[in-house]
Amino acid sequence: MNNQLSNNTKAILLLTAPLLVGKSKVDVNPLTLTEYNKLARYLADGGNEPADLLTRGWEDWLAEWQSGFETRRIGSLLERGFLLAQAINSWQERTIWVVSRADDEYPQRLKERLGANAPTVLYGCGNRDLLESGGLAVVGSRNTSEELLEYTASIGRLAARAGSAIISGGAKGVDQAAMHGALVAGGTVAGVLTNDLYRESVNREHRDALMEDQLVLVSQYDPKAGFNAGHAMQRNKLIYALADAGLVIDSAYNEGGTWTGAVEQLEKLHFVPVYARSEGEISLGLRALRQKGALEWHTPDTPDELRELLANNPHTSTIETPMLVPSISPGEDEGKFHQAAEQEALPTTHTEQNTLEQISPADDLFAKVEQLLNSIDAPMTESYVTDYLQVEKKQAQVWLKRLVGEGKYKKLNRPVRYVKVLPLGPMP
Repeated sequence: MNNQLSNNTKAILLLTAPLLVGKSKVDVNPLTLTEYNKLARYLADGGNEPADLLTRGWEDWLAEWQSGFETRRIGSLLERGFLLAQAINSWQERTIWVVSRADDEYPQRLKERLGANAPTVLYGCGNRDLLESGGLAVVGSRNTSEELLEYTASIGRLAARAGSAIISGGAKGVDQAAMHGALVAGGTVAGVLTNDLYRESVNREHRDALMEDQLVLVSQYDPKAGFNAGHAMQRNKLIYALADAGLVIDSAYNEGGTWTGAVEQLEKLHFVPVYARSEGEISLGLRALRQKGALEWHTPDTPDELRELLANNPHTSTIETPMLVPSISPGEDEGKFHQAAEQEALPTTHTEQNTLEQISPADDLFAKVEQLLNSIDAPMTESYVTDYLQVEKKQAQVWLKRLVGEGKYKKLNRPVRYVKVLPLGPMP
């Protein structure tokens, strides 16, 4: 694989990249994507390309450009040649390659789907041909059950048997489970990282897969960049843009990168169909994504079924929202949501209707809360219940106090926590 940087890529790196080397600090702010796009358009209109900025005399013809920011800033960025040379040496020691939008090797999927929003440069390690192969994007929460992680790994293994790549974000939890499942089964994986490509490129867990062309790790951010929540949100676009379909294994409701990326795909970008897991315990976030148009995921039984699913590519805009998936208003808590979601579309008898009318909405909601908490066997703190139900702490305290008063839960101290009071069984 040719890891030599083109002159266009060198110029673009000088203009847009922080070039993190050692303890060096960024003395001048690199161009943002919007700023670079303006400059690139100006260059193209004049029959020039970024590499022309590396030659003498560029100041004269660029001085006429009304850019909205000083051209001497461009000059300061272009004068970072020694810093760029250091960065390139550092990357090549880790076999990290770089391509820019000006290179033929830049993934066409990103150019076609993201257009001017495609990253100016991509840093990567491994088989970059995998970025053009498509496949199944698998995303989900960092913190999830072992059962769901094993299920996710099985999806990776199925994709490997189907000859389809897994595309994911490389984060702990669902991402890594999907990627690992595919790799151990001999499949291929594209990992779109937010940070630490420099470290991950020499991770022993990746070494064999990188050497055998099973794996590519790619990032739009400097290989030595640390974690940034904004970057984590932005990389979701790349994950879906590189895929043929997306599968959300689990998601929080109305927060987090998994939720944000899936909603953006469903409501705005529409690159690929988005599926939401529909087997096992379904979270509030997954139910909400279904309401927004995500397709119900029925795990394919065979590799052929998965290949057919990825090949068909139904568009999310053509899918009608299922009748049993309720809409969610801002601020609605999990108890109310499950109350609506679990109602079956069956005729209500006159007797049932009278019974429903006698139950107040508060009591009905409390019953649903009790049902949700009964599924938890371990002792619960007030903070845990607050987070689990996604309600204010005072509301959680009210419900817990009522459960204790009704003898259904016992309050323990030091620390404060609540445990179920189990009914007495028959004597032996």
